[in-house]
Amino acid sequence: MSQLALLSEATEPESARTNATANRLGVDDRAVHDWYRFVLSFPPHLVRDYLQRFKLAPGQTVLDPFCGTGTTVVEAKLQGLAAVGVEANALAHFAGSVKTDWMVDPAALLRRTQQIAAATRQAIERSQPNALRTLPAEAEALLLKGSISPLPLHKVLLLLEQIDSACDEPGYRHLRLALARTLVYDASNLHFGPEVGVRRTKLVDAPVVESWLAAVERMADDLYRVDRTAPPVTIHHADARRLSDLLEPRSIDAVFTSPPYPNEKDYTRTTRLESVVLGYMHNKADLRAIKQGLLRSNTRNVYKQDDDDAWVADHAEIQALATEIERRRVELGKTSGFERLYARVTRLYFGGMARHLAELRPFLKPGAQIGYVVGDQAS
Repeated sequence: MSQLALLSEATEPESARTNATANRLGVDDRAVHDWYRFVLSFPPHLVRDYLQRFKLAPGQTVLDPFCGTGTTVVEAKLQGLAAVGVEANALAHFAGSVKTDWMVDPAALLRRTQQIAAATRQAIERSQPNALRTLPAEAEALLLKGSISPLPLHKVLLLLEQIDSACDEPGYRHLRLALARTLVYDASNLHFGPEVGVRRTKLVDAPVVESWLAAVERMADDLYRVDRTAPPVTIHHADARRLSDLLEPRSIDAVFTSPPYPNEKDYTRTTRLESVVLGYMHNKADLRAIKQGLLRSNTRNVYKQDDDDAWVADHAEIQALATEIERRRVELGKTSGFERLYARVTRLYFGGMARHLAELRPFLKPGAQIGYVVGDQAS
């Protein structure tokens, strides 16, 4: 029988932490974790605390079936544990895969970075003000209006072109991930609170190449320090509700994860800019395909053919909860698309989680320990 814990993100904070800082990345946790982080990621210290509480030892394997940008699997690798991740969002899967690849030569990475930076600066200098690079119309239509100003976008696209010229070289993916981080935090007009939005004051220009160089230099510094003999990590680009073809039976010693919450946050929206610019989605059909691979946690990724609710059709408490949500909607006269769908989202969400847990069971070793973070973010 597995041991299951449902955890709060603010569980047992250390004395130096407050509820306002418990979810933030600590100074001592920046190595590797800070290469790129999903804004709603839970903090490495929470993962570390529970890996230690689970008394895991080298040779054991940790699974994160909703691994996002890799907080659990990176921390497991840092602690000398083997790890497996599953992530349906293509950009997040890419980020986690890069953050657990420590076999790149940092010196060679820095040399190639300098070459790419020099070529990009030359391309920027040759640019004509009336001929800036832009995204295709279908791709641009996916973005929040004003996500990035024309000149920073032009620089980003020129830099991306130079990076992609090194696509067959070691470290190529690391260079792209550094650009994703630079794009969001140094070149865009986005702000996170934690909802993604566009700042009123837009960046007319941004030091794109310089910020990217600094990001790669931080990566290289971390690569010099990490233990390259640490156990391997495998991250599957897949749906956590469909695990059967991904894992070996009875191969998992512990699960630690933070699944999507039924909180009406569109998780594809938070990574939209970098997903579009790096080419993980080009149009609405690509966006729809990504959303269909995600647990149904908000009304913007619900589709007519969805049937996860069948998994909880006989669950009295969930049915009563969804029925009460719909009763209150009718009583209050609420008619927006969100409100009309929320009772269905409730059934689909818990049905999807039931389906996921049923899929997970055969892969757990006897006595496996499981922790699911279910809410109470400081935000």
